Amino acid sequence: MSAYTAADDRYDQMKYRRCGKSGIKLPMISLGLWHNFGRENDFENAREILHYAFDHGITHFDLANNYGPPYGTAEETFGKIMASDFSDYRDEMIISTKAGWDMWPGPYGNWGSRKYLMASLDQSLQRMGLDYVDIFYHHRPDPETPLEETMGALADIVRQGKALYVGVSQYKSHELKLAQEILDQYHIKLLIHQPRYSMMDRWVEEDGLLDTLEQLGIGSIPFSPLEQGLLTDKYLDGIPEDSRVAKDGRYLSENDITDEKVAKVQALNKIAKSRNQTMAQMAVAWLLKDERVTTVLVGVSKVKQLKDNIGSLQNIDFTNDEIGSINKIIKD
Repeated sequence: MSAYTAADDRYDQMKYRRCGKSGIKLPMISLGLWHNFGRENDFENAREILHYAFDHGITHFDLANNYGPPYGTAEETFGKIMASDFSDYRDEMIISTKAGWDMWPGPYGNWGSRKYLMASLDQSLQRMGLDYVDIFYHHRPDPETPLEETMGALADIVRQGKALYVGVSQYKSHELKLAQEILDQYHIKLLIHQPRYSMMDRWVEEDGLLDTLEQLGIGSIPFSPLEQGLLTDKYLDGIPEDSRVAKDGRYLSENDITDEKVAKVQALNKIAKSRNQTMAQMAVAWLLKDERVTTVLVGVSKVKQLKDNIGSLQNIDFTNDEIGSINKIIKD
């Protein structure tokens, strides 16, 4: 018997979009368990965040083998909560994990070999106590392993029933096209692509990736929509003691909080206020204004932040003047 009962109105709390040309719809806000769900983090806080997410219609939970800290422990935390609270709701969830970055020592614990991908997924399933994941991603392109080997492994993972769908992350357009050409030989479709994409990080636009995804019928789930917290009001008046920069600094350091960037965010924040949104809400809404973006992947350390992110869905429409002003602020 589950210790948790989901809110009856949970599906009234969220909006959903079809993922490419698949049969899957995803919530327009998805929850990533990257940095606040490991063994070193507060378990009850993680549990509260997951409960709030599901109670508000977030059905997609995104993990990876090396999420923590330390590595693997985000999957362990999720597995414990899955077993105690969510077991009755497994068929209402989309659970994803990934492999492609460093996970264990030696030549077989990184990149995109068949051995690594197969072994990593087996370990992930064990940590989460699952028979399968809904989506398994190759986490980044591998410049040395033949793409045929990597995609062949993904195809076999689907055939073995260990994943229902497969995806990739950070592949550029030409790499994505080649990957799908190989998977076509196995009659398997890439479901989704996970690129880093935000107002301040526009490589997706320069690459033409969204056009490629539309042509191929593949969905998208941008990560780092808030630029590790830079696209919020958190750093407008200095660096708070409880911020990620002050505590960690690996992914966003004091050197990244330049006067120029802060000035840009202050200008963007004025536009957000005119839209009755927080800076974070506008950053998420800005991505969702394009319907080729299926869902936005958010990471939070508090329920309050997740509530704020979900609030972005109340206004994802932008006027031409707003888009022009945002682009001018970013480019100047």
